[in-house]
Amino acid sequence: MNKEGGIKIATENRKARHDYHIHETYEAGLVLTGTEVKSLRAGKANLKDSFARIENGEVMLHNMHISPYDQGNRFNHEPLRTRKLLMHRYEIVKLIGKTKEKGYTLVPIKIYFTRGRAKLELGLATGKKLYDKRQDLAAKDAKREMDRAFRERQKE
Repeated sequence: MNKEGGIKIATENRKARHDYHIHETYEAGLVLTGTEVKSLRAGKANLKDSFARIENGEVMLHNMHISPYDQGNRFNHEPLRTRKLLMHRYEIVKLIGKTKEKGYTLVPIKIYFTRGRAKLELGLATGKKLYDKRQDLAAKDAKREMDRAFRERQKE
C-alpha cells in the first residue's frame, strides 16, 4: 500500500485504464460497515468487475468485492453487497446527464484513505476498441525503450 502525501491507497483497478478512456474523475465517499473498513485497511478488496450506476438520484456501486474480516465473527458483512456512494447533488445531476449519452459509464478506479475516510475515485469513461488497446501498448513499449536508451546514454 502506497502513501502519497497523506493518502493511503487501499486498492486500485488497473484494468480500468486499459479497458476504458477515462474522461473525467470524481471523488466519492463510501457508506461502509465497520468490518468492511477493517478489511479495506488490510487491502482485501477487489474492484475488477465493479461498476457504478445512478438509481433514484443516488450513485450505487455494484460488484465490488470486500473480503470478510478475519476477526469479524457474526458481525461480518456480505462481500458483494451494493454500496452507496456519497457525492454532491450537482455532481450527481451532471453524471445523470453524461451517462444518458451513448457509451458513457461510471468505472471505479481506486479506493484510498484520506484523513481517516475511505474515498473512491470514480471515472466517467467510454470503452476502448481493440485497436486502441494495441496503440496504447505500443506507445507504452516505445516510451519504455526511449527511457532505457536515455538511461544508458546518461551512464556514458
